[in-house]
Amino acid sequence: MALDGITVSCLVHEWQQSLVGGRITKIAQPEPDELLLTIKNYDTYRLHLSASASLPLACLIPDNRQSPLTAPNFCMLLRKHLNSARILSVEQPELERIIRLRIEHLDEMGDTRVKHLIVELMGKHSNIIFCDDENTVIDSIKRVSAMVSSVREVLPGRAYFIPKTADKLSLLTDPVEAITAAIRATAGDIRRAVYTTATGISPVLANELLHRAGLDGITDTAELTDDTAALLAGSLAWLRDTVANGSFVPTCILKDGVPVEFAAVPLTVYSDYPEYESRSFDSMSELLLFYYEAKEASTRIRAKSAELRRSVQTAVERVAKKLDLQEKQYADTEKKDRFRIYGELLTTYGYIAVPGAESFSCTNYYDNTEITIPLDPTLSAMDNAKRYYERYSKLKRTGEALASHIEQSREELAHLESVRESLEYAKDEADLADIRRELTDCGYLKFHRSSQDKRSRRLTSRPYHYRTPDGFDIYIGKNNYQNEELTHHFASGGDWWFHAKGVPGSHVLIHTNAAEVPDEVFELAGSLAAYYSKNRASQKVEVDYVQKKHVKKPAGAKPGFVVYYTNYSLVATPGEHAELLVKDGQ
Repeated sequence: MALDGITVSCLVHEWQQSLVGGRITKIAQPEPDELLLTIKNYDTYRLHLSASASLPLACLIPDNRQSPLTAPNFCMLLRKHLNSARILSVEQPELERIIRLRIEHLDEMGDTRVKHLIVELMGKHSNIIFCDDENTVIDSIKRVSAMVSSVREVLPGRAYFIPKTADKLSLLTDPVEAITAAIRATAGDIRRAVYTTATGISPVLANELLHRAGLDGITDTAELTDDTAALLAGSLAWLRDTVANGSFVPTCILKDGVPVEFAAVPLTVYSDYPEYESRSFDSMSELLLFYYEAKEASTRIRAKSAELRRSVQTAVERVAKKLDLQEKQYADTEKKDRFRIYGELLTTYGYIAVPGAESFSCTNYYDNTEITIPLDPTLSAMDNAKRYYERYSKLKRTGEALASHIEQSREELAHLESVRESLEYAKDEADLADIRRELTDCGYLKFHRSSQDKRSRRLTSRPYHYRTPDGFDIYIGKNNYQNEELTHHFASGGDWWFHAKGVPGSHVLIHTNAAEVPDEVFELAGSLAAYYSKNRASQKVEVDYVQKKHVKKPAGAKPGFVVYYTNYSLVATPGEHAELLVKDGQ
């Protein structure tokens, strides 16, 4: 992503038109590192500010956010000073990732005062800082002491300043020729030289500038000629004019419908790749909401599934350790046949054994080789034979029991691996609820009656639904319960069933409606089965497919476990094919 100085400049340009002159009517702090300001200025605007270390964000949002019943201290401080305050200006210092709101308000004596609300969008160093008109910190949403940062303290009473960690040139005030000369003087590839030389330019924007200049980003700066340097200077001049004139075009790049990158200008660098789609937005706030909603949803689900992932991982490690121990014990039982042979040979030839001897040698009539049998000198040959038969019988019983336990452990491990794979497909709370229910039913999680009533015991999420251009419906289970529902309750006998061979993965079903299925639909279903499997990172994946009537579930098997004895196979390239995904309600 490219939340760089140019993107921030686009935001500032947008807020100057909508917020300047408006009054702050409401201040809320929905999260420990977020603020929500409601501003009335001809229209009502909601300004969302987030200093999250993972997803810092500043934009106008259409909806309100739920706030805690007790406001945090920083929120109460802002309410004290800024309630009904008027926004005088929105500024950005030197294309830094910083937005300064100059705000006018009345103090306790009724006198006019000016305060500054400063939003720093700098990754893990992001912060929201409240200062007076002399740039003294009143407070911040994140307090930073000298123990945390040796560069700058952000504490009440400290002077606020912008740390200069790198000597970069300004795109707005320095001549583009000087910037180009500095780029040529920087060792390394041109792309890195561009974004490390000029303030506000991200690696994505550096790629765009070089593409517009017809240059390759991996070219060494030493290879720049006067002519190519002039082309780069032209790209820099274009970007400077765009910022100076406010002629931004917020643009998002998507792949398979999923946003992958954004910028405040058109990204023509992706125009050579047909798999990427470019979408323009009316405002940067609208673009950021679109982009971050997908990112936040993924991050939120990842966080909510952390407990389930830990539970599954713990169970996997426990079962794997148990299986390893069982296999080692089973290997020890393989010597049982040697004890049986000892017993048989002693029974046959023991009459010639010398009493009190510690060993006995004879011919093994199974392979006609000489064999030496250890003996207990305190026992007779027949008693030694009896002891070997007893050891053989014990190891045989142990081996038979271990074989059953090993098979159960392998099935349990395969089931847990499939649950762990299901967590990768979870997109919302309903998906997690189904997985939690499965883990509870199988005894890996404790049952909580308050959270699992009769309604929550039913499936709450829906499988993926794809529709091919020629009208065939393809369904994909997201978890084991959905797999079982699709295969054993939803599918008809003539439907085609797909699964990646030998690895955990989803059941994929082509609903045929008794129609002939074209080859390209088989290939698509195979590609989806490969993608929704443990092997989706591979270039080629072997996929089994068979008509549903040949797929059976063994008695007592875990959810989603099936067997089939007659099948076809194909080799597929994993693909998500998001353009064919049918949204709920369509």
